[in-house]
Amino acid sequence: MEPSLKEAVIADMERFRCRKDFYKRVGRAWKRGYLLYGPPGTGKSSLIASMANYMKFDIYDLQLSSISDDSELRRVLLATANRSILVIEDIDCGGDLPDRKTAQVCNNPKFCFRFHSITLSGLLNFIDGLWSSCGDERIIVFTTNHKDRLDSALLRPGRMDMHIHMSYCTSQGLKVLVQNYLGRDGGTHKLYGEIERLIEDAQVTPAQVAEKLMTSDDADVALDELLNFLMVKGGEATETTKTDSEIDEECD
Repeated sequence: MEPSLKEAVIADMERFRCRKDFYKRVGRAWKRGYLLYGPPGTGKSSLIASMANYMKFDIYDLQLSSISDDSELRRVLLATANRSILVIEDIDCGGDLPDRKTAQVCNNPKFCFRFHSITLSGLLNFIDGLWSSCGDERIIVFTTNHKDRLDSALLRPGRMDMHIHMSYCTSQGLKVLVQNYLGRDGGTHKLYGEIERLIEDAQVTPAQVAEKLMTSDDADVALDELLNFLMVKGGEATETTKTDSEIDEECD
């Protein structure tokens, strides 16, 4: 992660941890919601594990597709413990959540295919309604590859309080990865400067960079592999841009 973003997440969790009396005073459930969004392979699941390790919280992985209705959703919530992180991954991939009116008739295959009779209203109550007030010190984390597909009612503060964009690898992220996988020598390697120059425009994920760095314990081999990968990715981007430009000229 970018150091500034990492510090912001840590500061937010620390503020949440220390504000039990504040939540009680203002009459709100002692919970915090996070949305992690961005392309696949950018570290969303890894960040959740890091958050749990940092806070020393348990993790509950909730699969909405296995929940039959709102009542079962409530029972699942009641079964979770305090000081826990509840994870709903890929919230955009489960299908459509019917609203209150549509949910009254659940024989529509479009709405009942995967979520059965779970409603948007039920999910919202699950996040910040009466159901969420039955415990203390809880974190709810949603992940998605497509933030724009989510209902605006889910995105508002009180449900997804902090939105964390997990993006492609940058020079700062590269520096951390190289040091983690290759040690201090990686940052002073003769190939590092060229790799750092290419990384900003290549649009590669941290997972892809890490995979190349794992090819060998030898910094020469690993960084050469990464450099060749970035050069190929850059070539693909240039080729795609050129093709799009040519199409525009034809249209003109």
